[in-house]
Amino acid sequence: MDTREWEKNLNMFDQYVMNYIPIRLIRISDMKFVERSEVRKHFRGSVPRHKCDHDPASYVKYAILSHRWLDEGEPTYEEMKSGTARGPGYWKLKKFCEKAWSFKVEFAWSDTCCIDKSSSTELDQSIRSMHRWYYNSDICIVHLAESETIEDMMYDEWTRRGWTLQELLAPVNIKFFNKYWMPMTRDANDKSPKKTEIMQKLEIATGIPHKDLWIFQPGPARVDERMTWAAKRKTTRVEDVAYSLMGMFDVSLQIAYGEGRDRAFSRLIEAIMQGGDPSVLNWTGEPLLHSSSRAIPRSPENFSGRTLQLPRDLGQLEMTMTSLGLRVPLVVLPLTLSWSIEQSRHKRNATLECPFSRTFRCTLSRPIGCKANVSDTVAEGHHQFALGIVNYSLVSYEAPQIAGKSVGCVLFRSATHRNICQPTSSAFVINKRVSPPKIVFGQWKKVSQKGLVEVNFPKIPSDSYIYISHEYLKIVYL
Repeated sequence: MDTREWEKNLNMFDQYVMNYIPIRLIRISDMKFVERSEVRKHFRGSVPRHKCDHDPASYVKYAILSHRWLDEGEPTYEEMKSGTARGPGYWKLKKFCEKAWSFKVEFAWSDTCCIDKSSSTELDQSIRSMHRWYYNSDICIVHLAESETIEDMMYDEWTRRGWTLQELLAPVNIKFFNKYWMPMTRDANDKSPKKTEIMQKLEIATGIPHKDLWIFQPGPARVDERMTWAAKRKTTRVEDVAYSLMGMFDVSLQIAYGEGRDRAFSRLIEAIMQGGDPSVLNWTGEPLLHSSSRAIPRSPENFSGRTLQLPRDLGQLEMTMTSLGLRVPLVVLPLTLSWSIEQSRHKRNATLECPFSRTFRCTLSRPIGCKANVSDTVAEGHHQFALGIVNYSLVSYEAPQIAGKSVGCVLFRSATHRNICQPTSSAFVINKRVSPPKIVFGQWKKVSQKGLVEVNFPKIPSDSYIYISHEYLKIVYL
């Protein structure tokens, strides 16, 4: 026996139990709470004494429950601790523990009663850690209280709640039970690499691709697509619209119930932006009323109206929220505005086109292919328009290198008139000569009615690159 190897395994085991599993679990044999220290004592004898691929999750096993809360009657932490829990919610908890026991699991966790919500510190830690707890569980048992058959899953409330999104994505192993606690399939694990009937129904009901349902990788990537998965989901507490998505995007926020939906969602988006994924800008509709920026959407629903299915290899974009707005370096190319008439409806369309042809190492014979319609309200103002290309890279001499098929956001900035007063030499204070009004443009802003748009460079293959003059790389504050 290698004593040093065993001590190393013990240390890894202790770190895992004290940091990566729930704060407390229910011991199924007597329905009593056990803290992490007791769980550590229970599983300590399972730590291997020899060198191996040591993974504490392979023997520190617990079941976790995913369910739609009852309107009332769910057992509380205080009731479970005092042994006074009763009613339909407690009966559901007992059935959950019964099913967990059938998977040879001795401990269980439920969000309704295993968190001491009177402790703000514990509540904060639990919400931030919940995605990890679901991932590390041996089995996630899902109770569909409105379903009898797999077909019923399509309409079950469980598929439309905020917190159940991460409870579906995070676990490696899931088992679905219907309203009568009967298994919905004969499989031990309902998450499958094959497109089984239950996986197909989940894909349709949730809008989540099969591959992500089977193996999900959290992180601030594919932000626009992932936000659509949450767009129609509801939460009881408005802040949970943001808090329930932290795990999916692998970001951390301080929990502050009472701050309101807008502030919570703004903090979530700002945290996601630090990951640099340009797709966070691919939304439409009205922006959130932010103190300095118009680049923050109001909710996940803004992403449902995205105007472009983005490629997955956009690269990263530096984004920093400042007092002036969202600081972003973009390749800014001018857009010209033109009007057309729909003959059938006698309706005007405002179209933006990019006539840009000057590049760093070549001259384009035709305008860049980029067209974007904007509303009359935006078009009729005294604005300048531009295209801000988001997926570029800097090469020698920091010249922006752009692919033949690129992605950008439509920008505008408003004009203001300023009278410039110039004093005469003979009467410095009394006599003034007023110059004609000078037009001054403000900061670039994202056109909220448009998400990201596709940009094509003429005669340049999509997998080739051109170089734009460095003068067009600008820092903007959206």
